[in-house]
Amino acid sequence: MRPWSVRRGIGSVHLLVGLAADHGIPASACLRGSHIRADSLADPLAEIEAAQELTVVRNLVRHLGHLPGIGLEAGRRYRLTAYGIWGYALLSSRTLGSATEFGIRYLDLTFAFNRFRAERRADDLRILLDDGDIPPECRQFLVERDAAAAVGIQRDLFLRPVPLRRVSFRFARPPYADRFPEYFPGPIFFGEPVHGVTIDAKWVDEPLPQADERTARLCEEQCRDLLDRRRSGARVSAQVRQHLLRPRGGTQMGGVAAEMGMAPRTLHRHLAAEGTSFRRLLDEVREALAEEMLAYRMTVGEVAERLGYAEVSSFVHAFKRWKEESPGRYRRQSPRRRREAGTRRARTAS
Repeated sequence: MRPWSVRRGIGSVHLLVGLAADHGIPASACLRGSHIRADSLADPLAEIEAAQELTVVRNLVRHLGHLPGIGLEAGRRYRLTAYGIWGYALLSSRTLGSATEFGIRYLDLTFAFNRFRAERRADDLRILLDDGDIPPECRQFLVERDAAAAVGIQRDLFLRPVPLRRVSFRFARPPYADRFPEYFPGPIFFGEPVHGVTIDAKWVDEPLPQADERTARLCEEQCRDLLDRRRSGARVSAQVRQHLLRPRGGTQMGGVAAEMGMAPRTLHRHLAAEGTSFRRLLDEVREALAEEMLAYRMTVGEVAERLGYAEVSSFVHAFKRWKEESPGRYRRQSPRRRREAGTRRARTAS
């Protein structure tokens, strides 16, 4: 199963919308294009596709990405109880090591976009984050968010901070590097080969204060049932969208079908049963990505190439069909659109 193809709870979007509100950004701006209704955010049973949350992340980065450490600030909001039964399973685990193993095994029940992997060594445990499937414009925000959330979970498990032997990030040292020690209690390095957090072995085997074997078994059973239900309920169209949104995702139906382990004809039949088609999904994803890229001041040629068009003219023709205006004109008006959005926010606040 491809990354993020499993449906997830809406709790993460609720936290992100709350973060945006604290910085003066209305829920409507965060939810734009996600097809998530604001009145569903308070529903603890509501579920969404990961692609919908990724749209919210894009919106948040567009509005707040200029704020130093906004990803770290987001990660701090993900307390263990926000994860539902998965969080309670970790709380009742015997040790940090067993909680880590369980957490990664059932990672699809979380809100993570990075893929996590644990390496147990003689004197430490290294938890690695892989951001390879995350779109570039969201990557640093989500690495910061997911890493800060993971360390926060360790703190919640022990009811106190867990000293870290080493913290590493692949990206270059940011201007706000002095904020990282607030979130990561240990030596921090940038420009490293991997994103990772290293913990001393003595903490890995330390009994957790709320460990309870019976509760842990019950929670694992519920996690297994929930994951089975979400996986079986994952729509094929959602999986196709996830593939198309990946930085290295192809745009040909045959390639996508092969990635999903089925013949093109079978994929076509599944999509038709869901009332859509590969061409329609590709158009929807391309339109959304084109709008984002042009707003980020990429040239028309760069956007066409990124979206897989052989000719710029083909992209221009498609964009006119979507928006009834040329991509060049849309790009030139992007600053005005942002200013108008800011004016509307100011009026709303006043």
